[in-house]
Order: sequence, then C-alpha cells, then structure tokens
Amino acid sequence: MLAPPRTVVRREAGLYALEQALQRRGFRHVAGADEAGRGACAGPLVAAAAILPEGRRGEIPGLADSKLLTPAARERVYDQVVAKALAWSVMIIPPTEVDARGLHVCNLAAMRRALASLDVRPEYVLTDGFPVDGLGVPGLAVWKGDRVAACVAAASVLAKVTRDRLMVELDAKFPDYGFAVHKGYITEEHSTALTTHGPCSEHRFSYVNVAAASGRGNRPPRARRPADPPPALFDVSVTEPLLILQAPEGTVGVASSEQPQPSPSVGEDSAMEGETR
Repeated sequence: MLAPPRTVVRREAGLYALEQALQRRGFRHVAGADEAGRGACAGPLVAAAAILPEGRRGEIPGLADSKLLTPAARERVYDQVVAKALAWSVMIIPPTEVDARGLHVCNLAAMRRALASLDVRPEYVLTDGFPVDGLGVPGLAVWKGDRVAACVAAASVLAKVTRDRLMVELDAKFPDYGFAVHKGYITEEHSTALTTHGPCSEHRFSYVNVAAASGRGNRPPRARRPADPPPALFDVSVTEPLLILQAPEGTVGVASSEQPQPSPSVGEDSAMEGETR
C-alpha cells in the first residue's frame, strides 16, 4: 500500500500556506494557539486560540506576528480577527497561578483550555513553539508559528491585545510601576520601581528579580506575597469590558487553581526575564 504523498510547505509561500495545505488534506477547521506575557515578571499570562474561515474569507489585512505590529495595527487586526474568526477564545492565568504551578505548566494548560473552549471543534491544531497534548486531535508545534501560520498569528494578536489592555487597567491600580508602558516586562524603569517600591500583588514572586525585591527571597512564592494584597484584578468591574468586546462566538475565561501544586524554585523562570514581547 502506497503512503500518501508528502506535503512540503515553504516559508516563502506566505502566512496562509500551511493552513491551506492542511485543508487540502481534509482538515477544514485548523486552530492556532499562542500566548502573551511569558517573559513578563508582572501581570497575567494570557493564551488565545482561533480558527479562521477557509479560503479568502479567512484572510485578514495586516495580519502578522503580534510582536511585529504597532499597538494601533494590533488593535485593527484584533477587531478583524474577532469579526471574521469562526471561533476564538482567550484564557487569563493570574500571577498567583504562575507562582503556584510554574510558568511552563501554566503556559501549556492555558493553551489547552483556550483550544478546548472554542465553539467550533478543531480538526487540527497548530501551536507556537510548544507541543500541547491531550487535545484529542492531531497537532503540530511550529517554531515561530506566529510568523508561519495565520491562525497562530491571529491567536497571538488576541492574546497580546487582551493582555495589554489588562496591563493598562493594572497601571491605574498600581501607578508606581509604569505597567501601561512596559506591560510588566523587565525594563530599566520597571527595575527601578521594583527597587524603590517593592513588588505589588500582581508581580510574579517566583521570578528571581521580584523575589529579590521582596526582601524575602529565600521563602516560597506564596509566602513572599503581601499579607493583605489589594483586590484582585479579575473581578467583575475589570472583566466586564472584555466581555463587551468579545464576539458571540468568542470566550474570555479566567483560570485559577483551588488546589495549587507545590511552588517552583525561585530561579525557575530566571531565563525568561530578559525576553521582550
């Protein structure tokens, strides 16, 4: 019995070529998943998933890796993705969850939850960088997937815009840190604020620089948090704007762990601190 011919997709074929090749093989609904905030030391980790229509109906002007777009362009593309996608979803993982379970575990869980929340069941899944198991459908982890596959690029825009909006909300609650500018990533301004004011409840205390600024670096992340933190970001007053912005097919969720796993070591995420998104 002859094996089916091998499909070769070249990068220069364009952002939609990989999905079109999969659709020609019978996988009509190809979902992409990506995250934003992995390298930040403050604020939530946000994962998103999206399924775009087949053919020209799924083409979105200006769609690209969210990191390559200006803030204004990201907002325009976000609106187009929400309007055109067959299904989309966003999952928000608060920093307490990142501290309790570890960054990589949360990253995979967030993408898994985002994909499972899609109103249209995917027939094939493309993820950016990391393979995600337990989906019940075939999938492929694509290196720099947000620059290779349109559905992954769409997910990256959903995740980035959602997270940036949340960081602007956080800036109003914690004005000493400049969250609206650097979005929780490590910059000179952010490092200076951490040294001057210490971390707030929205910082990730499992990160080395935050642990050092807390003055209690030898304690587990949960013990380093402020004893009486301000009200959590993810209350009704803050999430309502997101719910208004979503399309009927889309979902926005907040994930939390009632029984968190043992805290990771202080240095677990140190390699990610210099990353920029």
